[in-house]
Amino acid sequence: MTAPVAAFTAVNRFGLGARPGELGEAAADPKSWLLAQLAQPDASPAIFTGLPQSPDVVLELLTLRRQISAARAEPASQAAPGKPSAPAPDAIGRFGREIYLREASARIQVQLQTRQPLIERLVAFWSNHFTVSIARPAVLGLAGAFEREAIRPHVIGRFHDLLLAAVRHPGMLIYLDNAQSTGPGSRVGRLRNRGLNENLARELLELHTLGVDGGYTQADVTQFARILTGWSVAGPREKNPGGFIFRHGTHEPGEKVFLGDRYPEAGEKEGLDALALLARHPSTARHIARQFATQFIADDPPPAVVARFAEVFRRTDGDLAALTRAAIDAPEAWAEPLAKVKTANEFVIASLRAVDARLDQPGTDKAVIGALKGLGQVPFAAPSPAGWPDRADGWIGPDAVMERADYAATLARRLRGRIEPSALMETSLGPVATTALSQAVTRAASVDDAVALILASPEFQRR
Repeated sequence: MTAPVAAFTAVNRFGLGARPGELGEAAADPKSWLLAQLAQPDASPAIFTGLPQSPDVVLELLTLRRQISAARAEPASQAAPGKPSAPAPDAIGRFGREIYLREASARIQVQLQTRQPLIERLVAFWSNHFTVSIARPAVLGLAGAFEREAIRPHVIGRFHDLLLAAVRHPGMLIYLDNAQSTGPGSRVGRLRNRGLNENLARELLELHTLGVDGGYTQADVTQFARILTGWSVAGPREKNPGGFIFRHGTHEPGEKVFLGDRYPEAGEKEGLDALALLARHPSTARHIARQFATQFIADDPPPAVVARFAEVFRRTDGDLAALTRAAIDAPEAWAEPLAKVKTANEFVIASLRAVDARLDQPGTDKAVIGALKGLGQVPFAAPSPAGWPDRADGWIGPDAVMERADYAATLARRLRGRIEPSALMETSLGPVATTALSQAVTRAASVDDAVALILASPEFQRR
């Protein structure tokens, strides 16, 4: 692979698409350009300043629910004079939507402006791995905070720490229903006839750690769910209000047998021990290695690559920086520069980075979110806990191709007079632009058509 093609691969396969000048920055030594980003990551970009923390969101939601419930129970004729009016019935939804739009806008801005695109790709990858989706309205105001608080700080740390942070975050506990899961034999379970919810346990095993072929059974799911009872979200009068709490009163008592190991009654420690086991399990190493290789190598990565990545994961005790370096060092990652199809979000972000777009105009962020909706990937809205697909067949079909072409044409019209097609092609595609594309751009009927051709081209759709 020539140096220019390697630079294209670095900024697209491992990054978010080239901003003007970025191909040149990476060309001298593409691997060193990537490794430098791992050395000094920006843990909390300034754009996130002022966004609410998840405990504050949880407490405000609880307050709104309490006020609305009280208002429904109290006839208007009995309301005390001068008493503040109750929130409108849709106040919870409006509160969540306002925070969601701020979070989505901030995330888009970071992806557009970052000088560390590898870090942002890792954030997106691990956030998708541990999906918390606004498909469940209950987490509308928490999905962004989940990514900022549980995922972002750990993407080049240890997998065990990332796993624990994700599981204990209010967003995950609410999204997968563990906040209300109650041991049937617990004190609360016996008094209130409340029972077990297996959603979090099942997805942790199937999606987040061992994988669907990882060697667990339905009995393991049930036992793990029993272990995780009591892992919940604190109310305003409890310790750590709005954050994680372990409630002894809802934890299922007694011994559990999980993945062949016995867990004596130990309260929260049972869950901590089970998660530590899962983080270091050989099936987890294989599952993570396969997903990582699919992200950075190909939709169907060579088994030898998966085996190498799994060995790095095991040998380093789940060191995610080491795993990322292994991907950068893998010859297979550089062998085919256009092996992966961009997701809708990757396509939109790459197009906006290519034209050096900014979101400083009122309403621009909502327009970008609208474009992502039209292309089928609303931020933080994966259709299930499995997250967004990472294979071409999840993104490219006849309708999707036309929708991407329409988006490219719309963006080209909005940029009228500001972009020179040949410069755009050079700064965004460089060495992978084909002769056929160059000729089509030269023969285009207008500058708008030429820009649209570049953005809708097969070369631009791939990474």
